Amino acid sequence: MKTITILTPTYNRRNYLGKLYESLCGQTCMDFCWLVVDDGSTDGTVGQVQGWMQESKVEIGLLSKPNGGKHTALNMGIGQVRTELTFIVDSDDYLPKEAVRTILEYHRKYRGQKDRLRLCGYSFLRCYSNGEVNTAYFRKEEEVATYLQVRINGNIGGDKAEAFYTDILKKYPFPEIAGEKFLAEDVVWMRMSGPYQMVHINQCVYICDYLEEGLTKTGRRMKIHSPKGMMLRSQVYLEHRRVCLKVRIKMMLLYIIYGRFDGNAFHKLFRSVGRGRFLFLLAYLPASLIYEKWKRE
Repeated sequence: MKTITILTPTYNRRNYLGKLYESLCGQTCMDFCWLVVDDGSTDGTVGQVQGWMQESKVEIGLLSKPNGGKHTALNMGIGQVRTELTFIVDSDDYLPKEAVRTILEYHRKYRGQKDRLRLCGYSFLRCYSNGEVNTAYFRKEEEVATYLQVRINGNIGGDKAEAFYTDILKKYPFPEIAGEKFLAEDVVWMRMSGPYQMVHINQCVYICDYLEEGLTKTGRRMKIHSPKGMMLRSQVYLEHRRVCLKVRIKMMLLYIIYGRFDGNAFHKLFRSVGRGRFLFLLAYLPASLIYEKWKRE
């Protein structure tokens, strides 16, 4: 059995998926399989992947489901993964040729310490195609700490590339909310943060250039149409005792904003925040002003 599954959820990305496929064929280490989860594409993605399955030296699996959003495709895929590690790679991104080899070198170094260090995986850098690092390096090389400590309270922004222990990832499925097709992945990363730590490594194993029609570029529109999921995300942060005040304030603002988009009145939102009611009162007016601005836009 292979050591790592590269898991790719995809929706109408047939014209971009080929670049990822070519980068997988060019890996210097082939100790991986590729699992594609098609989230109801209508552009021939399934046929494209089926063609590669017949001809490729890469071991490819394919799952199909009705369109429900990236997080629902991830849930389906993670449920089928049998390898020790799972590496989520979006369909419009690709990997440098040493990516798999680099991940597995660090995995061999740390796998024997998984239980002692309470590891859920490894966090690497993403870079743009021009070689520039996405937003920021980690503050320390091979720091073992939680997502909350390094990324949130440590203010290390941007997207990173995470390879998770599959057995841990399976314990934390993405919540699925009827009628909504977007959920921020940090809902799960935050829930894993505390029980588990990650090794943070300043090596680039992932290349991304954000598309105009991609989730990152169209984020606010997607979030407004999935307000319950965005409220849930804010709740996860607000309920975590070790989140710094700056982030707590931001998440209370967002909780109110998306609560308004979900049609909730003041009194209902106020009752729902529990011990955060003082912060809620401070944030309500500025959050309502932002809500009105976003609604006009």
